Amino acid sequence: MNKVILIGNLTKDPELSTTNSGINYCRFTLAVPKRFVSNGDREAEFINIVVWRTQADNCHKYLKKGSKAGVVGSLQTRSYDAQDGTKRYVTEVVADEVEFLSSKNTDSSNASVDDSVSTSGNSELEPIEDDSLPF
Repeated sequence: MNKVILIGNLTKDPELSTTNSGINYCRFTLAVPKRFVSNGDREAEFINIVVWRTQADNCHKYLKKGSKAGVVGSLQTRSYDAQDGTKRYVTEVVADEVEFLSSKNTDSSNASVDDSVSTSGNSELEPIEDDSLPF
């Protein structure tokens, strides 16, 4: 079984290209946070993603640097000969599904919808005692 599920943020804008046979593909890198914290800083893995055809067009159109995305796909390893004669290896995720997890209106300041909702209309809310809660 070869299945990868990732959630992370794009490190730069996606790049759309076309093969010689006219098939669109899109490449981007997803920064996926690691589970552990090192020296007080959370580290990330930077995973290369490739998306094909119509989904590639949609990723190029709707994703941008900083966008949060979920990717389901499979791991692929390939090699090629570089111009200097050395053999290069590439490991990437070929996406079967890409979910756009950032809202359409999210900007680079990382403002969230919850922040805008929590600041409006709170004057009507009354505090309640913990003892009156049913749980």
